[in-house]
Amino acid sequence: MKNLLFILVSIFAMNLQAQDIKQIPMINVSGEGKIKVAPDQVSITISIETKGAVAADVKKENDQKMDAVLKFIKKSALPKEDYQTQRVSLNPNYDYEKKKQYFLATQTINLLLKDLSKYDLLMEGLVNNGVNRIASLEFKTSKMEQYQSDSRKLAVKNAKSKAEDFVFVLGQKVGRAITISDNTQNYNPQPIMYAAMKTTAMADGSETRETLASGEIEILVNVNVSFSLE
Repeated sequence: MKNLLFILVSIFAMNLQAQDIKQIPMINVSGEGKIKVAPDQVSITISIETKGAVAADVKKENDQKMDAVLKFIKKSALPKEDYQTQRVSLNPNYDYEKKKQYFLATQTINLLLKDLSKYDLLMEGLVNNGVNRIASLEFKTSKMEQYQSDSRKLAVKNAKSKAEDFVFVLGQKVGRAITISDNTQNYNPQPIMYAAMKTTAMADGSETRETLASGEIEILVNVNVSFSLE
């Protein structure tokens, strides 16, 4: 009987507490913080692909080219922590037009270039030493954590500004924040392609070429905030 009474009292107390929470006047708003910055780094994924009829020969040729590429990268003074092998494969394939089987060997490396002015020389050397596929290129910033923090602050300020706009006409005021949730999908900066191209002088100094559109990257944060109303 005592246990039953305790359970009933507990349920009654929880119901009262739930009612108190529901009775708190509040407003729920979303906020966005956005910062656009010029990148100072670029992540490049490159591959060497070779194919032929004999698996051992294909693998040997691929290894020789990769050896030359790695030696070039070392000569380019890239820190060891800024490049890494991502994938190595050797697979049989079939050419339906020629009705022949062949083997395809692939080795993939990801590099982080922290000096964009060296991009053209780096890429030229990589291609000359055997790289025949550029899989991806992603611009980055070395101050990512700082810009993320600034974007979060802007997002919360944006949310509060929205809440104040809504309640102003009602003669009320925005109170303290009750809940804050981060709704950002990811923190990967999004490239903005309209910025100026990077210009690099040709070897003979006679002309210039444009090969890298570094543009800007966008750091975006989305939050949802619940404010009490006063």
